[in-house]
Amino acid sequence: MFVGGTVPTVFGAMRTWVTPLWIVGVGALAAVVALYILAFLVRWIAPKVAAIAHTTAKEGMSQPLFYVLLTVGIFALIIFPFVSYNTFGEDVKMLKAEGLTLIKVLAIVLALWTASVSIADEIEGRTALTLLSKPVGRVQLIVGKFLGILVPVAVIFIILGVIFLASVSFKVVYDARETANPEPTPAECFKEMVQVAPGLGLAFMEAVILASVSVAISTRLPMLPNLVISSAIYVLGHLVPTLVASLGGQFPLVSFVGRLLAAVLPGLEHFNMETGISTGQLVPLAYLAGAAAYCALYSLAALLVALLLFEERDLA
Repeated sequence: MFVGGTVPTVFGAMRTWVTPLWIVGVGALAAVVALYILAFLVRWIAPKVAAIAHTTAKEGMSQPLFYVLLTVGIFALIIFPFVSYNTFGEDVKMLKAEGLTLIKVLAIVLALWTASVSIADEIEGRTALTLLSKPVGRVQLIVGKFLGILVPVAVIFIILGVIFLASVSFKVVYDARETANPEPTPAECFKEMVQVAPGLGLAFMEAVILASVSVAISTRLPMLPNLVISSAIYVLGHLVPTLVASLGGQFPLVSFVGRLLAAVLPGLEHFNMETGISTGQLVPLAYLAGAAAYCALYSLAALLVALLLFEERDLA
């Protein structure tokens, strides 16, 4: 389209995909303001928890892995719009699915790594024992660590989310040369961004759940077993509902085991937006509210398990 075109054509195409990006800026600003408000409330209600969360977040964002994952995400999201998926006009949908998966996986890796470093390593290195010798309880330590882990995860989502939505808008214009719509409008770019934006929220909720699970595992196991178990939970959390639905009626044993795992493991398929992307449908607000409630309840249950495991551990 604008490859080899005139200068007015290039600037016209740029205005088409840049114009609707104001909503991205507003959303990013709202997310940052929400983080500051949450931090202020935690500092006001539980100053000790806030201090632990601040230290954990600072440590998480200072480790090299944070910048490596951020760099990989930025580079990939910039490259994705120029990739030809050969889907006969469905490249935008492929970009949406790949971008969401990339951001989610990078955030989950960061959450699991930070949980292992900030909890398991501190327990093994007796740092936690030194901290608990001060007027800090184990409940405050676990809650503060969990909240601190979520801060770099949220930062990853905000930064990569902005670039991802901009790449979606750009992809609409870039792919117009291969479709029957040679001149897309800003409204079309805006529509595609709004349609996929809830997927960022759902992906963040999934990362929160896995972070809470990793916190519970970190109270007893070191980094490597934590990463292996959390990865297995991630895979099973997506596969178990599908296996139960497809094979449950034919194999009673599979159905029983599947239902048992579904009752214990998080139902991560609730946070999958691939169906909405493939059909181009908006995610209802009621569904987002239900997913947020499920995320909060499961994360709370995982933190309770973490507290039980941590209370019985002899740090000396």
